[in-house]
This record gives sequence, structure tokens and C-alpha cells, in this order.
Amino acid sequence: MSILFRNYTKQPGITEDYHKVREFFIKLGHAEFEYTRWDWMTTHYSLDKSAVGKIGLWEDEKKVVGVATFDTRPGEAFCLTLPGYEYLKKEMLIYAKDNLSKDGEFSIIIRDIDLEFQDIAAELGFVATQDKEFDSFFYLDKTSVEYEMPEGFYITTMKDTFDLYQYRRVLWRGFNHELKGDGELKFSEEEEQEARKSMIRINVDLDLKIAVIAPDGNFVSYCGMWYDKDAGFAVVEPVATDPDYRKMGLGKAAVLEGIRRVRELGAKKVIVGSQQQFYYSIGFRPFLMATLWKEKR
Repeated sequence: MSILFRNYTKQPGITEDYHKVREFFIKLGHAEFEYTRWDWMTTHYSLDKSAVGKIGLWEDEKKVVGVATFDTRPGEAFCLTLPGYEYLKKEMLIYAKDNLSKDGEFSIIIRDIDLEFQDIAAELGFVATQDKEFDSFFYLDKTSVEYEMPEGFYITTMKDTFDLYQYRRVLWRGFNHELKGDGELKFSEEEEQEARKSMIRINVDLDLKIAVIAPDGNFVSYCGMWYDKDAGFAVVEPVATDPDYRKMGLGKAAVLEGIRRVRELGAKKVIVGSQQQFYYSIGFRPFLMATLWKEKR
């Protein structure tokens, strides 16, 4: 077995390397960094495009078996391998520390059940912190996807109602930008282009991008759903509800409609990276935690 290291291409976007790494994540299955996170990252407006060439790849006969990456921006890293290649993780963590830091800051996300990787991190001078990532599962064979909608509201999708302004508006308001004092969304031409990139791209099914429309015609809740039949599970990202329309069951309706649709496509379970009570209340169950580790100082 001859493992070769190389860097990811310096070219951002949908490249040959993008496909190779995505295939790796599909094979890997559920982990602290999944195929949907990769899809989301590669076209996200906040991606540090100048840093993608620092992502590290380990290959066995030209097949990616290990990846050291970040999520949109360096500083916080993930080191993942296919089963049987876990012995690479020490080398990968050293590489990530030396190449994926940001302004001298570096941390690594490690699953709480990965005791061997914890040992490696501790040996290299890292300690666990209280910062956590949480994954929760919705089991389609155990939980109902039924929901009710208030009168005058209805479900649509980005396939049926392709409105980039409304898409960005509901996320802007839903993530409380106006409540935080950032003002109303400035939907510039650049903003529209970035929104279009996140929607019109490979591996995106617009029929799984769910929105709730209010009587005034605005999107007031949104759920993005990602699904690949080869992975077998779907992922929820992102979910947002306009502050003026919360506590009405609209977020629940958007998420459960998305889950209903991926069930029809063959999904057996759905994952969300959250421990919010909202998700538990509509049927998600706690599954896995990962911890942020930093160098001891």
C-alpha cells in the first residue's frame, strides 16, 4: 500500500478534485464533515478561495482516502479518513496544524467517540475545549412527517418559485440580521450572483429547497435539504424563519415537508447539525457529538 500526499487544486469551484473529494465523503458516510458540508462549502459566498489549495489529500492508487480540510475558512480543521486508513491521522493533524491555521490560531474537530484520534491530539499537545458540534437524526421509519399549515400560508420550492431575493431575504431576517441592527437586506447584483451560485450548481435539487409563503407573498420560512442516493441519508441546512412569523409551526412545516420529499427519494434518515429543542420537538433525536480541541498554552 503506497499512500501519496498532494494538495487540493488551487482552483475553487466544481473541479475534478471537487468530484474526487465528494466521492470520498460519500464513501465515508456520516462523520463530523459530510458530503453536504463539502457541497455547501465549495460554493459558499464566504469561502476563502485563496486557501483551497492548502487542503491536504492522501491518495491510495489515485483514490482519496484521507482529507485535511477546513469549512469555508482556515483556522478550524477536520481530518478524516476512510476505514483502514486511521493510521494517517497523526500525519494529517501535523499537516493541518502547519498549513490550515489562521493568524496563528488553529483548532481541530474530533468526534467524542474517536478515542484513538483524541490520543493523537493529546500526544501532539492539544486539549479538549467546551466548544461542541452536535448531530441529530430523524429516523423515517420511526417518526411521522405530518404537519399542519395556518390558513393562507402554503409550501413552495425554489423549483416552483425561483426567487433569489426572497431566498436571501428569509435567510437574512431568519438569522436575525435586522434584529441585530444590520438593517434590511441589501440585495446587490453581487449578492444575487452569490445566491445564484449556491442554487444553480451540480448536486442541488431545487425541489428540495423548501419555502413557506405568507399571504403577502413573502418567503417567511425556509429549509434547505440535501440528498444523494449513494449516501443514503439527507442533511438539513439551512433552516430559518422570519422573526415576525415564529411560533406558528412554519419552520416545522418546511423541515417536515423536506423530510417527506427525501423519504420519497429513498432516504432512510435525515441529519441536522444541531441540538436545538426545535428539532427534538419535531422528531429528531440526539446522535453524535464532536469537540473542538486546541493546543495547550
